[in-house]
Amino acid sequence: MAENKGVMVYGEVVEGKLTSITTELLGCGRHLADELKEDLSCVLVGDKLGDAPQKATAYGADKVYTVEDALLAEYQTDPYVIAMEKVVKDVCPRILLMGQTSVGRDLAPRLAFKLGTTVSMDCIELSIDPETKLLQATKPVYGGNARAIFTSETLPQMATVRQKAMSPLEPDESRKGEVTAIKVELDPAQIKTKVIETVKEEVVGIKLEDAETIVVGGRGIGGPEGFKQLEELAKILKGAVGASRPPCDNGWVPDTWQIGLTGKIVTPDLYIAVGVSGASQHLAGCSGAKNIIAINKDPEANIFKEARFGVVGDWKQVLPAFTEKVKELLAG
Repeated sequence: MAENKGVMVYGEVVEGKLTSITTELLGCGRHLADELKEDLSCVLVGDKLGDAPQKATAYGADKVYTVEDALLAEYQTDPYVIAMEKVVKDVCPRILLMGQTSVGRDLAPRLAFKLGTTVSMDCIELSIDPETKLLQATKPVYGGNARAIFTSETLPQMATVRQKAMSPLEPDESRKGEVTAIKVELDPAQIKTKVIETVKEEVVGIKLEDAETIVVGGRGIGGPEGFKQLEELAKILKGAVGASRPPCDNGWVPDTWQIGLTGKIVTPDLYIAVGVSGASQHLAGCSGAKNIIAINKDPEANIFKEARFGVVGDWKQVLPAFTEKVKELLAG
């Protein structure tokens, strides 16, 4: 049996372009591979991959493996598991990284089962144990209230990584890499599901997951009208608007705005929480934010334990003054 060597990144491609999580994984994978003194590879699965293989090389991959087939045009569990199982068994990487995306959450555990290994999901830090050379994966536990480090002796070691937890390298278009096409025999009879229709989420402005600044409202906002003020501030800061679970459950804002354990996981540079109490379920979705600013009239609100800056007061009085000051600073 071939020796497991190298770090492999599963790259996601949308309309012929690498997704942001893929470039982040390549940046992280490059550091891990350099520490191991081994190669970094990227596997791309789909149909009509365009210049994605060249872009993967520019972002740090030494080798790129491609699997192209018309049956892989849209993500479906069965053919993608078959394709990835073939690639991993052919290449034998030591480490396999995937994004904590809708695809990664579905594909990673099924692939791990097929490979007879384990997978650490939703990781925010990855490192190599200098003695054992095994991957150490850090992930939030207990609703984001603690962090745990996981490792496994089964190979390949697999992990999914939270979006924006890692930083991509600056692309180097002059980098040269090896691109290898791998043929996978796919039978339509093996595909148990069929995609009938794809409905794209209509997003006005910046998507929550991509926003560098997010203004979030909680139960304390009191109703849908209050969110108009949050939207004004978000627009000034070129950010997006989110919510904790109560406003979504009450129908004040769309469910797609929800951030938390049962909503979206975000890691913006700036997270402004207005009228948010800071329940552990909500903090699980925003604990990766670099800076949290909290506005709440309850000085004992849990959100202040996580916030870098906090204002105790009625948001209806604080937010207008805050918004005007932001306008003034940006204008200056």
